[in-house]
Amino acid sequence: MINIYEDINKLEASLRQTDEFKILKDAVEAVRADEEATKLFTNFRDIQMKLQQKQMNGEELQEDELIFAQKAAQLAQSSPKILAMLEAEMALSKVIEEVNRILVKPIQSLYDGL
Repeated sequence: MINIYEDINKLEASLRQTDEFKILKDAVEAVRADEEATKLFTNFRDIQMKLQQKQMNGEELQEDELIFAQKAAQLAQSSPKILAMLEAEMALSKVIEEVNRILVKPIQSLYDGL
């Protein structure tokens, strides 16, 4: 019998060995070591999470909230360390998207020809 969870755990271990993961890990550590960058990022992330929660609850976002979030994002991205971390996260996300595309390929093929 196939143990898919064993294979997924191997994939997780492999992901940790990719250059993209290692670069992100180093970038996160650089932000964590810089108190100002950590505060900027934490503030940005908290604002982002609150807005996402409002959206998930079906609440309409107010224009002033969006402007405030944009300013927080701009401020966070003005930090070279945070910007490097976000860029590294995007690079790793591309790898994860590709893995996901491959994982769902068998399911998609079931629907071919419908």
